[in-house]
Amino acid sequence: MTAGKATIEAMLLEAGVQLDGDRPFDLRVRDPRFFDAVLQRWSLGLGESWMAGWWDCERLDELICRLLRRDADAHPIGLWTQLRLGLAPLRTLLFNLQSRVRAFQVGERHYDLGNDLFEAMLDSRMIYSCAFWEHAADLEQAQRDKLAMICAKLELAPGEHLLDIGCGWGGLAAFAARHYGVRVTGVTVSREQQALAEQRCQGLPVTIRLCDYRDLDGCFDKIVSVGMFEHVGTRNYPVYFDTVRRLLKPEGLFLLHTIGTVATTARTDPFIDRYIFPNGKVPSVSEIGRASEGRFILEDWHNFGRDYDRTVMAWHQRFEAAWPRLAARYGERFRRMWSYYLLASAGFFRSRQGQLWQIVFSPRARQAMYRSRRPIGRVAVAAGIVPPLRAVSRAL
Repeated sequence: MTAGKATIEAMLLEAGVQLDGDRPFDLRVRDPRFFDAVLQRWSLGLGESWMAGWWDCERLDELICRLLRRDADAHPIGLWTQLRLGLAPLRTLLFNLQSRVRAFQVGERHYDLGNDLFEAMLDSRMIYSCAFWEHAADLEQAQRDKLAMICAKLELAPGEHLLDIGCGWGGLAAFAARHYGVRVTGVTVSREQQALAEQRCQGLPVTIRLCDYRDLDGCFDKIVSVGMFEHVGTRNYPVYFDTVRRLLKPEGLFLLHTIGTVATTARTDPFIDRYIFPNGKVPSVSEIGRASEGRFILEDWHNFGRDYDRTVMAWHQRFEAAWPRLAARYGERFRRMWSYYLLASAGFFRSRQGQLWQIVFSPRARQAMYRSRRPIGRVAVAAGIVPPLRAVSRAL
């Protein structure tokens, strides 16, 4: 047995995983180049060697979960790997990876991959964020319940103007306009998202803009941002919250829906950064607290991170079912890359390193009392549609 193989085998055993074992979560090596890849590039090597087909695992999601529960990602193996990852935060300190110049990179490299991919993977509204499963039997219902809960938390009322920062394919914008009688301005950095969102919101009082959040102007009754804060970056958190404060009316509310991590880190997973979300950064509690302090009053903090595990697994199931019609365009290497991203993400949330937070903020000038609204109750679920806000409020 080589030294590299022995090192990796010992690491796996600490997490209760066997090398070439027969359990669903055991790692099976197909090519010995796997060992050097992991020793030299750590989590990036793990993902790239999966993409190359050098190893397999029947339950990749559970393998990643077990590794993260043992904090294996925090203890890289190999002297060069430790040194390189130790220097990685310097990139964040020296460069603003989420500057205006870089803001559209994630749109071009991820969200513009192809609307056919996301239509196949997501629910009918194309909601690309954590669903709320408390009363839901399937992805469609879980995403509908999540949207209803957001609108209830924002206390949306007919005639109000809602700003959706990071509107995706317009699912929340259309939902709020249709069921709550509000006017919506949505912004995205993806041209593909903008084009499809405009089609899906036709006939509704919804405007979709292609722009960076820092270039926004106007005055809005309510502001929401779902699954976009992960692209803002620590250096830009003060500007982000200052922008929201500038755009929000004194009696308004701001809901921030974001992935979170249990500990502050300056390092983004290198596989995710290179292949999935360039320049991303998952925030911690303290980072959000420091950036919002003095700018907003924190009214409510809701954590339902376990629901993201179930959401991502549902996306993966739909992706695999749709693969026969996607294969010719995307190819086998992409299938393995995308499956790794989804299943590793499920493991991230299952391990509880990853969390999902919905946070409601209000301006200091707001006089109205805010009351927490969760969960949405069973009325919308039973009805099959979301009733007006007043009916939802009575049900809470």
